[in-house]
Amino acid sequence: MRVRFAPSPTGALHIGGARTALYNWLLARQSGGAFVLRIEDTDRERSTPENVEQIYDALRWLELEWDEGPFSQAQRRPRHEEEIQRLQAEGHAYLDEGAVRLRVPDEGATTVQDVIRGEVVFEHAAIDDFVIARSDGSPLYNLAVAVDDRDMGITHVVRGADHLSNTPRQLLILRALGAEPPVYAHLPLLHGTDGKKLSKRHGAASVQELREAGYLPEAVCNYIALLGWGYDESTEFFTTEELVERFSLERVSKSPAVFDEQKLRWMNGHYLRRLEPGELRDRLEALLGRPIPEAAVAVAQEKMQTLTDFWRLAAFLVEPQPLDERAWEKVMTDGAPDRLRRAREAIASAEPFEPETLETALRSVVDELGVKPRDVYQPVRVAISGTTVSPGIFESVAALGREEALARIDRALDRAGA
Repeated sequence: MRVRFAPSPTGALHIGGARTALYNWLLARQSGGAFVLRIEDTDRERSTPENVEQIYDALRWLELEWDEGPFSQAQRRPRHEEEIQRLQAEGHAYLDEGAVRLRVPDEGATTVQDVIRGEVVFEHAAIDDFVIARSDGSPLYNLAVAVDDRDMGITHVVRGADHLSNTPRQLLILRALGAEPPVYAHLPLLHGTDGKKLSKRHGAASVQELREAGYLPEAVCNYIALLGWGYDESTEFFTTEELVERFSLERVSKSPAVFDEQKLRWMNGHYLRRLEPGELRDRLEALLGRPIPEAAVAVAQEKMQTLTDFWRLAAFLVEPQPLDERAWEKVMTDGAPDRLRRAREAIASAEPFEPETLETALRSVVDELGVKPRDVYQPVRVAISGTTVSPGIFESVAALGREEALARIDRALDRAGA
């Protein structure tokens, strides 16, 4: 099996394109075939080198390495022109006001045998003789695609349903070239949770945006694999090896698939929690570009759904954060400074300095003072984090370390005049 991924570099690689690349890559790995990367850059005005590099980076990040290519469709123009001339010479195409048109039979139909959609019939009466080359000699999209698929020996064309209308024209060109057509499979469109075509309003629209938002490539691949395909009714998590083993076009739906970023966040959180703290720290440091204490990672890991959640949850464990004045005023009411001073004494004497012993020490303060736990814990939380929201208080104090935790509490006591 020889498959290809052929994006147009008119923008960043979007979710739908990533799914197409993944499905093709899975088929190539499953069959021991080849995954060919071809850049369809014939739109010279909108195609940019920056977009091409972004596509390469996105595929590498998803670990969808190609076996052949990347090939540039624009650089293959001489080959396309050669076939245009042959089609004219053999009577399959003709000049019309400078442009070249392919002759479409007046009667009959072209039938697409689609693996996903079944038999799709296009009546020739509804297809005019169509342009395959402009008056300047440059080939149009359908001609270039058909020639490239034939020359590259592509056996299966797996692409989005928006390309289905191009398929009869490409089949007519292939027939005129005397080429055996590939097997076609047109994937379902992607919709947002509102049932409308996927766009930026539904969240991250490109692979690059997902990467910058802190998603893991393995979680993204798992999630987009399920956009239209399923192995059974219950299994949602698949390793790459399991996807290679189980994926099949026959189980891909014709109906539009729904991209739900909240579901992706949930799935990404599952993958984050499965990482060893050291590996998670490495990924955080690569994204954030700064050292991250492993103790801070361990505290935030259970609550994180994306890598960028770490900074929201645990930035205070890396460096002191600006004080939330409203949090201070809400928590540091009458009696709070005294409770904080008693908590400081308990924290200072906790041994060993671990969440369990800190919990025992602070609970004893609660019992001695006869107050609710939050009356002791919240002043400590504001003192060490600057806000009333943080991961577990005992784990947070332990992650800071005795010296830093006490120093922050002392600064809070000074501010309170206690």
